[in-house]
Amino acid sequence: MERGIQIRIRFFGALFILAFLIIAGRAYYLQVVLAPELQHRADQQRQRVVKLAPQRGGIFDSRGDPLAVSLAAESLYADPVLIKNPREASGKLEKLLKKPKKELFKLLSSRKRFVWLQRKLDPEVVSKIRKLKIYGLEFVTERKRYYPQTSTAAHVLGFTGLDPRGLEGVELEYDQLLQGTPGRLVSLHDARGRGLASSDQLVQGGVAGHNLFLTLDRSLQYVAEKELARVVDETGAVGGTIVMLEPASGRILALASQPDYNPNLAGQYPAARRRNRAVCDMYEPGSTFKPFLLAAVLEEGLVQPGKKIYCENGRYSVGGKTIRDHKKFKKLSLKETLKFSSNIGFAKLGKILERERFYSYLRNFGFGEQTGVDLPGEVEGMLRPPSKWFEIDLAAISFGQGISVTPIQITAAMAAIANGGLLMEPYLVEKITTTDGQLVEKRLPQVRHRVISEKTARLVREMMVSVTEPGGTGTRAALPGYRVAGKTGTAQKVDMVTGGYSPDKRVSSFIGFVPADNPALVLSVTVDEPKGKTYGGLVAAPVFSRIAGQTLSYLNILPKGTVVALAEKSVATEPLPDLAPLLPETKVSDGLRMPNFSGMSYRQVLQTMQQRNLNLKLSGSGHVVKQYPLPGKIIRYGKSAWIRFGV
Repeated sequence: MERGIQIRIRFFGALFILAFLIIAGRAYYLQVVLAPELQHRADQQRQRVVKLAPQRGGIFDSRGDPLAVSLAAESLYADPVLIKNPREASGKLEKLLKKPKKELFKLLSSRKRFVWLQRKLDPEVVSKIRKLKIYGLEFVTERKRYYPQTSTAAHVLGFTGLDPRGLEGVELEYDQLLQGTPGRLVSLHDARGRGLASSDQLVQGGVAGHNLFLTLDRSLQYVAEKELARVVDETGAVGGTIVMLEPASGRILALASQPDYNPNLAGQYPAARRRNRAVCDMYEPGSTFKPFLLAAVLEEGLVQPGKKIYCENGRYSVGGKTIRDHKKFKKLSLKETLKFSSNIGFAKLGKILERERFYSYLRNFGFGEQTGVDLPGEVEGMLRPPSKWFEIDLAAISFGQGISVTPIQITAAMAAIANGGLLMEPYLVEKITTTDGQLVEKRLPQVRHRVISEKTARLVREMMVSVTEPGGTGTRAALPGYRVAGKTGTAQKVDMVTGGYSPDKRVSSFIGFVPADNPALVLSVTVDEPKGKTYGGLVAAPVFSRIAGQTLSYLNILPKGTVVALAEKSVATEPLPDLAPLLPETKVSDGLRMPNFSGMSYRQVLQTMQQRNLNLKLSGSGHVVKQYPLPGKIIRYGKSAWIRFGV
């Protein structure tokens, strides 16, 4: 009997010990092994997490002036369960949020515990909503993309969506680097899903994206855009482009397209207006294409510089078609053929070079392929293989018809002639940094390959100078005191209906570089469908002159014969050039008088400089804090004159 009791006691004791071990083991498994996973599940059940817009890195010009920044902005959300009277709240918010009352009522009467009402509101709207004191509405700080220069460099910068993710331009091309890690809005709830006190809501911060520093100079970009807008308006053109390159490096100093837009309000403009014509649009270059054929012929040694070409007295039959010149030329040297822009002369040069070698040089100059510029949407242009060229095609391509190029493409190709024969890869982003200024990457100039020898490049440059000299087609591109090399172009546009060339639609262009002996910049001007006078020498060449003149002054590249002050002594190598006409109020016997710029913005200063034909050195950002000379004092030629901006 006693033995049976002991057995039962031991049996149940063992059962209790086994049960304890099982429970202890299970508790250890749940509290230690599965603890992280269970904690994560618990957090998911009691927290609602909403991703906030990340803080994108800034975009700055070459001097550090901001072109795109991320500003703090309040976003409005609601917990519909806490809204006592959704209909009344909808009525109060309707005008402030500019949303239909029906849409707001639907959001505020839903069973969700979190709904966005409006993202990134203006401060004055936020202030008015706070005054309504509607329980259940809350604000959270996000980041809003802002472009402080409005339309300046809009086609280069592009714009962002609400996310914010880049949708065009540099914003799209470098989206991964600019895009930061998003913050999170954490909202706490009880077991029944009811929101806890708003003090328990917290924002977990993200990480800001990298900053980009461009090769663009804001001042040069503004000048280019202003002059392009002026010529498009004056000629009634449908659009235009300007590309300014530093030929030795491929750095893009300015890139402008018309019509333009404000990236702060990008959604209000049609897609066609936001298109970057400099990389996306193709056109037949016309006579601006002739220097490349000339370079190829000279490089191959097929024609000596002094050789005369018979230009058939203005009419020349090729492949059953008649090629005409604008004048009845007879014998012209290579230099004169370029200076007077003889189509017949260049058709004969193309025949001497032959199609295979001509095609090879065009490919080496970068035609028919992308330049590699760091912008989205670049097209390759159109260059058919030589096997598809008929006799008339070879002649037409020789003077820039039957081939399509982009503005960035032909500017990069011309830079190879300007810099001594090297084809450089054009680029926009010079360096990338973290938000605290640590260097992440610095871009160095990239040489794609050598196209022509330095000797050939020098010969072509000299011949191109004649184009802007008296008797040439580009005299209006000339700058007093500087030697300008360039080429005009007037090309017919293809009629999309008939498939032939339009009788009245033209592309007027000028491309050149200055100073010709040591080029500091290559500049192309393209005007699409100007009305009235359509010749490139009349439409585009003056734009080149105005932009180049202001740019050289800004870069402190003085013309020959400028008086330079040295310790109260001045030296003049030759008489001063005839400068631009002065406005009546600024004309003085020995210089210009300095206006009062105090407190002006950057744009106001540039406008005043344009109105009074002043060339001043600008530095800093914000508003004018200092200037030299003082207001009313004379700005003497060759002496320092500057304006400093600050906050």
